[in-house]
Amino acid sequence: MPDFIKSKARREIFTLKPYIPGKPIEEVKRELGLTDVIKLASNENPLGSSPKAMAAVKASISDLHLYPDANCHDLKKKLASVYGMPEKSILIGNGSDELFRLLAETFLESRDQVIFAQPTFSEYEFVSRIMGAECIQIPLKDYTHDLSAIINAISIKTKIIFICNPNNPTGTIVNSRQINEFMEQVPDDILVVFDEAYQEYVESPQYASGLQFVREGRNVLVSRTFSKIYGLAALRIGYALTTPAIAQAVERVAEPFNVNMLAQVAALAALDDTEFIDKSLQNNRLGKEYLYKELTRLEIEYIPTETNFIFLDTGHNCQGVFKNLLQQGIIVRAGDSFGCPNYIRVTIGIPEQNRRFIRSLQKVLGL
Repeated sequence: MPDFIKSKARREIFTLKPYIPGKPIEEVKRELGLTDVIKLASNENPLGSSPKAMAAVKASISDLHLYPDANCHDLKKKLASVYGMPEKSILIGNGSDELFRLLAETFLESRDQVIFAQPTFSEYEFVSRIMGAECIQIPLKDYTHDLSAIINAISIKTKIIFICNPNNPTGTIVNSRQINEFMEQVPDDILVVFDEAYQEYVESPQYASGLQFVREGRNVLVSRTFSKIYGLAALRIGYALTTPAIAQAVERVAEPFNVNMLAQVAALAALDDTEFIDKSLQNNRLGKEYLYKELTRLEIEYIPTETNFIFLDTGHNCQGVFKNLLQQGIIVRAGDSFGCPNYIRVTIGIPEQNRRFIRSLQKVLGL
């Protein structure tokens, strides 16, 4: 490492773990000389994007020479109507990732602590370490958040608690009773972030959003995304619902024009595409039933999910399974990056993709 970088760069950057994304389809084709590759690694919508969103993007192409609305006025107004909340309570970001980073830049200093589960979405640790905060990782219990252990880990230095609900990569939820009991014990001076990127897929009647606490005026932020069920991952747009005071503070550190115009118009249109949402949910429901049945037949253990992905125990080193599935033209997510060396995470696809995955997995595992 050059002496200048070693001596002058912020020491926090050397503690960062790089994010490991799902391998792109074109990269796998180039590396392995394949022509038919499916990606079931990043929990993208297998039906594609909202048709209404795509039409809105096409209609806006002629405006590419103009800067986007820096305040995302129309989208905030629409979301305010959907949730019955004031526009000043809404944040729009270049994906949820940016919103988490803005939160960290707004609230965290080197003396602070942040609490989150392990394993969970890696971005919480990433943005916290950038700011020099101490990360307290609480192991999952029965594959979901151990809220009692999180409460016990709170100290006078705790500034933010992240709750991924449903949790990535396990697909599990903490239910409304557990959340209510948890929030009764969280001190008012701690910011609780509910990451609800997959909440549209939840079928359990016991699930409850963190929005109830935002409406009560608690120091809570609920983040959601257009990348998953709406199929807009390439446009990078997410949003958060919180108190006006928190939203105003976070907006102070946001870059101008941080959300591009095409993302804004696509998200606005996608919110009205209930037909696409219904089709996506139906595909996910049927795909989940099929994969459950086949995994049970193959005697492969899996974690029941409330999302559009399944975390399953292959009984083998996940990197070997991952690489062998790549040879079959199937991209999944290896679980070692989550600290689960025998697990893989697979996105629920369309029927043919699900069948192909099962055939290939059976071949790779010799079942």
